[in-house]
Amino acid sequence: MTLLNLSLVSAALLAALAFRPWRQLAGGALLSPLLAALVITPWLWALPWLHHMPIQLQLSGACLVLLALGWPLAMLVFGVVALATGWIAPVTPAEQLDMALWLGVVPATLALGLGWVLRRTLPHNLFVYILGRAFLGTAACLFANGALAQWTGHALNIAVDPELALVARWLIAWGDAIMTGMVTAVCVAFRPQWLATWSDRLYLHAPK
Repeated sequence: MTLLNLSLVSAALLAALAFRPWRQLAGGALLSPLLAALVITPWLWALPWLHHMPIQLQLSGACLVLLALGWPLAMLVFGVVALATGWIAPVTPAEQLDMALWLGVVPATLALGLGWVLRRTLPHNLFVYILGRAFLGTAACLFANGALAQWTGHALNIAVDPELALVARWLIAWGDAIMTGMVTAVCVAFRPQWLATWSDRLYLHAPK
């Protein structure tokens, strides 16, 4: 399993590097969300090791990072975040690799695919972007990611009965959805330049 996870994460990183994502930082518009992702996301990933509850609150933040930075740059961020989480919480290298895959690469890639579908099937407006991609889309992608992780035998730190595991993943996915939806709505209103996936021309039909 560790070898498979390493292969998948490595493949995602190599694919991301092929797009030369550092070019997105030209002009500095994405520098603030990049730094925020590098500072805040490790603490979200480390939460299960920092508190003790019957159901561990495992937030991902992957969909928000994807919306802010785009897929290629997000993949590199998840690698750095997984390493940084090891400095915050007592996790093993294998657990860091699991987090990079199941808290970063997989949900962000699912969100990328969902965004592609929404752009081609629904009208282009800010409500579809905020409600579809940021809110409901995040809930759907995080739940699908959790179900896939459970099917492959990955616990994702949710120590509950197997019969209740999917219910727990569904509820936890909404925590990510609320966070992503709220932050995205604020950014659309006040700092649209912080969202690499946002376009005034596309969603507001503004002239070039």
